Parts: sequence; structure tokens; C-alpha cells
Amino acid sequence: MSEILSVEQADVSGKRVLVRVDFNVPIAEGSVIDDTRIRKALPTIEFLAGKGAKVILMSHLGRPAGTGYEEKFSLAPAAERLGVLTETPVHFATDTIGASARSAADALAAGEILLLENLRFDKREKKNDPAFAAALAELADLYVNDAFGTAHRAHASTEGVAHLLPAYAGYLLLNEVQTLTDMLENPARPFVAILGGSKVSDKVGVIDALIDKADVIIIGGGMCFTFLLAQGQSVGESLKEEDWVDRAGEMLRKAENRGCEILLPTDVVVADRFAEDASVQVVSADAIPADMMGLDIGPETARAYAEAIASGKTVFWNGPMGVFEMKPFEAGTKAVGVAMAQNSQARTVVGGGDSVAAANKFDLSDKMTFISTGGGASMELVEGKALPGVEALKGE
Repeated sequence: MSEILSVEQADVSGKRVLVRVDFNVPIAEGSVIDDTRIRKALPTIEFLAGKGAKVILMSHLGRPAGTGYEEKFSLAPAAERLGVLTETPVHFATDTIGASARSAADALAAGEILLLENLRFDKREKKNDPAFAAALAELADLYVNDAFGTAHRAHASTEGVAHLLPAYAGYLLLNEVQTLTDMLENPARPFVAILGGSKVSDKVGVIDALIDKADVIIIGGGMCFTFLLAQGQSVGESLKEEDWVDRAGEMLRKAENRGCEILLPTDVVVADRFAEDASVQVVSADAIPADMMGLDIGPETARAYAEAIASGKTVFWNGPMGVFEMKPFEAGTKAVGVAMAQNSQARTVVGGGDSVAAANKFDLSDKMTFISTGGGASMELVEGKALPGVEALKGE
């Protein structure tokens, strides 16, 4: 972390500061319906404004075509919401690098805030186009990246522009990188990792990395069935990846050799179809009917997982235990989340994506030590991959 300069180390008074934030927020009928990501960026924005910087914010929103303005992906509602949160007017540019952006940036007074229109209205953003990055850089004197959720993407606003201006990290990005790095390099033990989600193929790098770091790995979600297949069990109509069975077996053997305990379900909730009103029953994990599919861990497994979580001093969670969006299949995910929330002796870290959604659904978020804002970015960091948006801040 010493190689990355903090925003606090920058001389920002009177300077134009271009800040990459993550305002990729849900919007309905022209209003932001969840402002979590905007709130997460406030410490950096308010620090800069308070120091007399001219703050120029840029972000993406959704997945526009990249061929120009699309109303449903406009960041105008985010600018309005930011103005409410900061209790100061937020200027809004109707483009990113065009005349509106340049004139709005030039007109800023010290302490004022400008939000540019959606970066991804221009396809050159995702291509990390040098000319687009240069045009962004021309708007400012300094660059700050505070968008950890996009730090694993080498885009113009996250990587390209960082090489063209003095570059610094905002509070959110610094906190994310520091927390996840410390968790991996200096965990209080036992270190318990909970991994769910649908596919082994999506998590193979993360599992491999955690086998070297964790004391216990808890496996749930659809990917547990590929591991059960690797143990020679039948899984009926459950989600499975036949091509990854051998690889799953290798990971089980690696964990045994490393002294890392991998916990798999001993019972599962099965259904005759993927539906809220399906016919449901609990069966032993080694007795899944051929015509049924597993959609959650069973109660016996949930109790065993909760016990393992209760023993941890560091607990990391990424991925649900079942289809928690449906009432009949939410109990396993809820049990894991509650066990984390109740473990007051542990540092509990929730790693992005569906786990955050589950923690929010069950009102557990405020009981966790740390909730990561970056799904893909946090997973790549845990996996040991370099994040382009972070590496670019380290200078040449």
C-alpha cells in the first residue's frame, strides 16, 4: 500500500480534481432507489470539496450501447441525489469530454462539485482509448480513483487517465484494498471462508487461493453439487458442471494436503422444479432423488456451517448457499449470514455481489465488520490478480 498515494497527500486547494466514482446505482422513474454507492463515495468527495478543490466526478451507469445518449442510463438522477446528500448544489454536464463538460469544469469555483454524464455513452471508455483518456485528463489537474468496484477493469477512466495526471487513491478504494489484503495476509485464526454461487468454474481461482490461506472453507450454492459429484455422489437434476468434476476433486485433495478443511452439505433442500411454489423436501446429500434438484443447503448442514462460522476469528463470505431470492430456499443463506452477524469476536468481511444483497435482505449488513462494494474486483484481489485500476496508481 505504501506505493499508492492517498488523496490526503495531494495538494488540491484550487485545483481541478477528476474523481472516478462508482455511481452505478439502480434508478427507477428518474430517481435513485438505492444510494449506497453514492454514500460510500461521500468521504472522498467531501474531503476534496472541504479542501477547496474543484471536484469533477465521472462514473458509468449500466450497459449502454456506447453510441451516445440514452435517457435510461443518464447520471442526472445521481447528480440530483448527490446534491441532497451533500446539501450543496451539484452541477451536471450533459456530456463527458465535449463542450458541456469543458465549460462546466472551467466554470467551477473552489469547493464546487460537477458530475459528468455517463462515461459509457462513448464506446472508447471501455476500450481504454488513449484519445478519450487524454480528453478526460484535459479537464483536470489531478486524478483520484475511488471506484474499487471497477478497479479490475482497464478502462480509460480507471487506468488510462491515471498515467496522464498525478494520481491518488480515494478513501473507499484504499479501505477496500487494505481490508482485503490484510484479511489474506494477516488473518486472525481460525480463518473461515464461505463460498457459494452457482458454478465452480466461476470460483476456481478463488477457491484455489483460499485453500492456501484459510483454515476452513464452507461450500454451498449450486457449485457444491459438482464437489459432491467429485466424491462419487449422485445429485439428480441439480446444477452441475461435468467438465469441472475432476478439477473439484483435485481441490479437495489439495485442501486435505494443506490441512484446510472443506465442508460440504450433508443434507439439501430439493424441489421438483425451479419455482417458488415447487414441491420441496429435505433429503440427505447422498440420497438426492434422480428427478429433483437441490436449491439450498439443508437444516443439518446450516447448523454445522453456523458452528464453524462461530469458531472463526476471521470470516469471509462470497456467494449464497441457495436460491435465497425464493422463500423456500432462503434458510441456508440466512443461517450463514446470521452466524456471521452473531460472531462478535470475528472480523467479518462480505465480498460483494449476491452476498451483499443477501445481507441487506436479512438486515445483517450493519452487523458485519466490512462490506465490499466490488464484486468482481474483490474476487480478483482475493484470487491474487493485479487490479489495473490499482496498479495504475502506483506510478511508473
